[in-house]
Amino acid sequence: MFIIRHKWLIITLAAVIVISCIFPLMNMSINSDLTSYMPDDMPSKINNDKIEQVFGKSDPLLIVFETDDVLNDSTLRRIKALSKEFNRMKDFDMVMSLFDTKSIKGEDGAMIVNPVIKRIPKSDSQREKLREEIKTNELAYKLVVSEDFRYSIIMLNSVTDKTDSDLMTSIFDLLDKYPGRETVYIYGQAFLRAEANEKISRDFMLLLPIGMLIMLIFLWFSFREKRGVFLPAIVVFISIMISMALIPLLGWQLSIIGVLVPIMMIAIANDYGIHFIARYQELNVLHPGMTMNEIVRDTTNYLKKPIILTGITTIVGISGLVSHVLLPAKQMGVVTSVGIASAIILSLTFIPAVMVFLKKGIVLRSLSSNQAKPGFLNRLLFRLSNTVVKYPGKIIYSFIGFVIIVSLGFSHFKVASDFDSILPENHSYNKSLNVANKYFGGTKNIAIMFKGDMKDPKILKRMDYYEHELEKMPEIGSVNSIATMIRIMSRAVNDPGDEFYDKIPDTRAAVAQYLELYSMSGDPADFDDFVDFDYTKALILIQYRADDIKTIDRIIDNVKQLTAKDKNLSVVGGISLIEKDISKAIATGQRNSLIFAFFAILILLMIIFKGISAGLIGSIPLLFALISTFGLMGWLGIELNIVTALLSSISIGLGVDYTIHIFWRLKSELKMKDSYSEAIRKSLTATGRGIIINAFSVIIGFSVLFFSAFPLIRSFAFLIIISILLCLLSALILIPAICVLIKPEFLKK
Repeated sequence: MFIIRHKWLIITLAAVIVISCIFPLMNMSINSDLTSYMPDDMPSKINNDKIEQVFGKSDPLLIVFETDDVLNDSTLRRIKALSKEFNRMKDFDMVMSLFDTKSIKGEDGAMIVNPVIKRIPKSDSQREKLREEIKTNELAYKLVVSEDFRYSIIMLNSVTDKTDSDLMTSIFDLLDKYPGRETVYIYGQAFLRAEANEKISRDFMLLLPIGMLIMLIFLWFSFREKRGVFLPAIVVFISIMISMALIPLLGWQLSIIGVLVPIMMIAIANDYGIHFIARYQELNVLHPGMTMNEIVRDTTNYLKKPIILTGITTIVGISGLVSHVLLPAKQMGVVTSVGIASAIILSLTFIPAVMVFLKKGIVLRSLSSNQAKPGFLNRLLFRLSNTVVKYPGKIIYSFIGFVIIVSLGFSHFKVASDFDSILPENHSYNKSLNVANKYFGGTKNIAIMFKGDMKDPKILKRMDYYEHELEKMPEIGSVNSIATMIRIMSRAVNDPGDEFYDKIPDTRAAVAQYLELYSMSGDPADFDDFVDFDYTKALILIQYRADDIKTIDRIIDNVKQLTAKDKNLSVVGGISLIEKDISKAIATGQRNSLIFAFFAILILLMIIFKGISAGLIGSIPLLFALISTFGLMGWLGIELNIVTALLSSISIGLGVDYTIHIFWRLKSELKMKDSYSEAIRKSLTATGRGIIINAFSVIIGFSVLFFSAFPLIRSFAFLIIISILLCLLSALILIPAICVLIKPEFLKK
């Protein structure tokens, strides 16, 4: 009666909320920097910051050129022109190419330092001579040119204040300014961020209208009434506005994970309105004499408890994301919970307030049990209820057998070790990644920083020893440091067979002399990547390739064992260590959010239905769906990543609703003194329709994510749909079968 009396106030408040949300949405910004998704107190981020404070920001970009022979005239001219342009730009503090990398040689007792290519060869003989020289230069061969000379790279280190998009635009403009027949690929975090930024915007602008359109079509085919389409849709729209407006209001930014928020609202927020419309249509068939006010009162009174309870369980399940380590996952848990709470309130106030103004709609004869030929859904549910009642034991054994087979996939379950799966496999980023891993020693890096007198031979010899030991690992492509440079200098000023050839000198004075000789012909700034200006801090830079966390852990363990007793060791850092920590945080966050959500739902079910058995039985569909879904991930090779790690909380929050609706209807039917078998038949044929429409509205809502530009979001769409289907089947088949066999007492209370 409150809603009926204050219907205009409720509708006006809804309109005011929508208008108020427009202003913060205008200040929405995007954050595609994946490393920022982790807390600032993460050890690997702290260590990386310490290294960058001494050696500057490390944000490398790799431009890969592919052709039949990179030493051909046109390719070399193009690389030379681009290298000059990049060196002139203030956006980069390091440019490395065949025209920047050094060749260190000895001549008449002097050290001669020149670029690898001083002049572009004019004849085949000069070209072949250059090829042989490059093969003997460990600073160039397999580092800036591949072993087969099909690939060459220009490596840049970005120190710009430009946005990633502006930086990449300037690089592409230069590539267009100096065209060539080479195939060009680009790799680097700035490129990844720029592409992710563009695709987040694209997804947001594309998926939202497609999702709303598909939802409207689905609602029309489900209810065949305009009110059944537009009222749930308005609730969804307002919920999206509220949840998205919260992101800038709370000082947050839209992330890759944030793309899921509006789609989740489309998938979830219409559930409560769907149940309202389904109940209205049911009453319209069963009691044609009821007025609209009476139908609204009856529907609101009947649904307020199950809608509030299912809403609470959904919110609690999704709130499990708040315990996640990833910051966007925490933020998503907050804004989606608020959005769902808004949808609950609107479904129980706004929809009935509008319904009061409407005339009664047509009676859907397909819902009538008196029809000679009931609708397809009714026939299906009737047959399903008979099967459940007749063969409960066989049904339970079938579910057990299925979950055992699927759970064997856990042996193949993997956690993503990096961010490389964010973009499509055929994207330039991933093509360059594959080239770098195959021909240039890998794209991952570790930096080991030492403190002390970096001209001290004892320290240099230890560093040289570490390098040799690390190079024995097959995954490591290269290891370089100031010790590497000193050894190369020793080969330049000593002849093969001499005592000090290819060795670190025994005295500090000899080391200083090598460096002095180098400075006469070369630039001391060439060592800036390895040692600071006063030679008190130095780095060992490790370049490697790894497809899984085990490989990364093995390399890190080897580094720690080698340097464990080194008193000059300062920190071990690198972007790949941050990626590894994020991967482990994903697994930890998945576990924490799953445990929180599962046990919170378990306790809520016990409280709602006043029985321990209610929590235990009601949790069975969630366990079945989660075990089966993660097992399928193993079988299908789908990794746990920053998006699929959200699966468990969302699946638990959504999947429990169907069980609650079944329990609620069973309690209602058992109050009529029906037997369990008859109560199950009535529950499945009545409430089952609303549950199925509800579930498929969620599935159709999430199916929009298949249009995403991100492969990992498409994988998430597939997994959440499978999970919802499994929860639905469990609620409609497994739970009733269990209830037929054990006849739980909590349903009779």
